[in-house]
Amino acid sequence: MAGLRGERPRRRVRPHLTARPARSGLRATAVLVPNQPQESLAAVRSLRAAVRALLAHAVLADEPSPADARSLILVPEALDRLNAAAAAVPTVPRLYWPDEGDPLVSHHPTGAARHEDAVPAALARAVIGFLAGPDRATLRACHAPRCVRYFIKEHPRQEWCKPSYGNRARVARHPERHRSSHP
Repeated sequence: MAGLRGERPRRRVRPHLTARPARSGLRATAVLVPNQPQESLAAVRSLRAAVRALLAHAVLADEPSPADARSLILVPEALDRLNAAAAAVPTVPRLYWPDEGDPLVSHHPTGAARHEDAVPAALARAVIGFLAGPDRATLRACHAPRCVRYFIKEHPRQEWCKPSYGNRARVARHPERHRSSHP
C-alpha cells in the first residue's frame, strides 16, 4: 500500500487473520483449504461476530468501531463461541527445527476431527493467541466513516487503518483551517 512519503505500510487486523504466531498455521490450515462446506462457512461467520465483539472489548479504553458498535454481541457469548470453536479440534504442538533457521511450532489435531471444524478452530486459536499476546495493547479501532476495521498501531500518530483515510481527513480539514485563518 502506498502512503504518504516516508510512511511504512500498515498491518490491518482482520478477524480472519489476526495473530502473528498462528499465521503460518492459518495459511496451511485455513486459507488453503478449498471448498469449505456451508456448515463451516456459517461457523466462521458466527466466529467473526464473536471476534468483532472481543476486538471491541479489547479497545475498551478507546471506542469500538462506530460503524458496528451497536451490532456487537455480548462479551460472555463471544467468549463462549470463541472457546467452543477452538475446542472443536483439539491439537498438540509439534516442534520443527530447520537446519538453518529458528524453531517453528505447528499444531496438529489429536484425533479424527470433522473437516468443517478445522477452519473455525484454527481461526479461533489464532484469535486467542492474539488477544492473549503483546499486540493486543496496540490494537485500535479505525474511526474513519463507515470503516469497521481494527488495526495494530505502529506509529504514535497513527489514527486510521489505512493511510488513505488519514489523507481524506487532512484534505477535509484543509479548507477549515484556511477559512478560519483568512478573514
